[in-house]
Amino acid sequence: MTDRMSLRDVLASARIGSAAGAHNALTARLVEQAGFDVVWASGLEISASMAVPDANILTMSDVLAVAASMASKVGIPVLADCDSGFGGTANVVAMVRAYEAAGIQGVCIEDKTFPKLNSFVAGNQSLVPIEDFCGKLAAARANRISDGFVVIARIEAFIAGYDLREALARARAYEAAGADALLIHSKRTDATEIAAFLEAYDGGVPVVVVPTTYKETTRAELQRMGASLAIYANQGLRSAISSTRTTLRTILERGSAASVDCAIAPLQDVFDLQDMADHVRREASYEEIGRGIALAAETRSPQGS
Repeated sequence: MTDRMSLRDVLASARIGSAAGAHNALTARLVEQAGFDVVWASGLEISASMAVPDANILTMSDVLAVAASMASKVGIPVLADCDSGFGGTANVVAMVRAYEAAGIQGVCIEDKTFPKLNSFVAGNQSLVPIEDFCGKLAAARANRISDGFVVIARIEAFIAGYDLREALARARAYEAAGADALLIHSKRTDATEIAAFLEAYDGGVPVVVVPTTYKETTRAELQRMGASLAIYANQGLRSAISSTRTTLRTILERGSAASVDCAIAPLQDVFDLQDMADHVRREASYEEIGRGIALAAETRSPQGS
């Protein structure tokens, strides 16, 4: 795959695609630099970056602003985690229009009640009725401008304690409602639920998986099962927490920043991620243009004025 494929192309490819979670434009750039096909604008990561629970505490505008900043800074597709659609059908309509206008290539909405709770947290994981979620999907599809904008239906049946039969019933209904792809989620530490779903699902749309808890399952294995995209949804954030904690504690314990300097990114890396060299060149160029304009204006001024 090239890093310029559209999200729809990634999902349609014969090779399983890769996505990684990000919580701001900087981490989106790191996802792109690492070679992933897609940036996952993760609800968990964005919420955690603002130190609030992943439980619809942030508004649609809050998370949209972050996802839009990602899309403006990377050349690979951004797929946005939009929880349960930020409310009812009218909220989904507004969401699709806003996200598509911001240059985001797709949204993923889940069939849990609003407000949602992170799938790996003990608490309310209740699902909405199938017909209610089908209405959201139909609204999302009807209100996008381009067919290139992807709507993914996330099935939380296994998270909520239901069996394969319920997951498949929802999958077939969501595909009929117009979902471009399905995401099947599981909190098991092995991929048995995912494998069973992929083997039994006989529909015609791609299936996305999130191997967070069944972390030993490789992408190659997931591809053999039939998955089209694997999302590594939060590992970047978790590694940043660990490394930042270690760095800051080490500085205090050893008494100087020199103790960590060889283990952290040089400032030049920061400047490169900011496009600092381009900024300096542009500033110098416009300063030169400004001087030229001022000089020309001065020479055209009437003598003695």
